[in-house]
Amino acid sequence: MIKTFLLGTLCLAQFSLAYAKEIPNDSKASHVVSGYAFQEVPKTVIIKTKKFKIRIDKQPNGKYLYQSWNANAKITAKPSMIISDGELVPDGTGGNYYIVFNNEGYSYQVWRNYLTDSAKKAPYTLTVTDQNDQEIVRQDGYVVKN
Repeated sequence: MIKTFLLGTLCLAQFSLAYAKEIPNDSKASHVVSGYAFQEVPKTVIIKTKKFKIRIDKQPNGKYLYQSWNANAKITAKPSMIISDGELVPDGTGGNYYIVFNNEGYSYQVWRNYLTDSAKKAPYTLTVTDQNDQEIVRQDGYVVKN
């Protein structure tokens, strides 16, 4: 009886090791925040809205950097706004998230829209709220370079 039990345990361990799958660790792997796994979070993304070009970069400290230009400006020009220390915030368990940046009482949120109620929904949305939590900007954005 003990031999059968040990043999079964050994076989189970062998099968477990044989079918174990290694998870790759690349730069576009899923991101985990507070126990939630997100879709691919790029280290850098450039988004164009109706009025702005926005570049978001993940910094070595894990925070995010926001840079913006007029929609017609070149990315190689000096940004009109730079905000550091952005935070990734989960939005539900479906993979949506937003990155929030705070600057002089204003809150800039760049939303990543993976799960939406419409196939025509833009992949990103920029919202800006003032000191009174009033939304003053809402613009859909599309990736121009990843």
